[in-house]
Amino acid sequence: MRLRNDDPGRGGKRSIVLPVLAGVVLTVGAAIGMTTTDQAMFCGSCHSMDEAELTHKQSVHAALACNECHAPHNLMAKLPFKAKEGARDAFATVTSSIPDLIHPGKETLGVVQANCQRCHSATTATVVMQSKQYCTDCHRHVPHSPKLPIAMRSAADA
Repeated sequence: MRLRNDDPGRGGKRSIVLPVLAGVVLTVGAAIGMTTTDQAMFCGSCHSMDEAELTHKQSVHAALACNECHAPHNLMAKLPFKAKEGARDAFATVTSSIPDLIHPGKETLGVVQANCQRCHSATTATVVMQSKQYCTDCHRHVPHSPKLPIAMRSAADA
């Protein structure tokens, strides 16, 4: 006499379905988390980023997520970069050690530069950058200009 729980095929299916289901849930959750934390609404939820969020909304780059510029485009580079920068930002917020003026670090400047060139390659191909290292050396208020409204910016700051 066989008991229902002794069916050898039943346990095998369960041992495959549960890990696959867990993997799908984790993958979808991670994708939603990554997308949410890339957005200006999330970034601007910290008091220190109020002005950056406001000026981003008014810029020509308003349709882009913050991390289209501020994080590597390649997912394998983006994950550790975003974790490190997020931890640094969270620590500064929790310890109230946010500087009055936030300047990007060398690594972030490199990331932003790569993203400028990724999106604007047709334009940057004709630019000789001998005197400046980064696009933001000249276009420093793209897209965050605390001083001038967009209508009053020079072409280099547009």
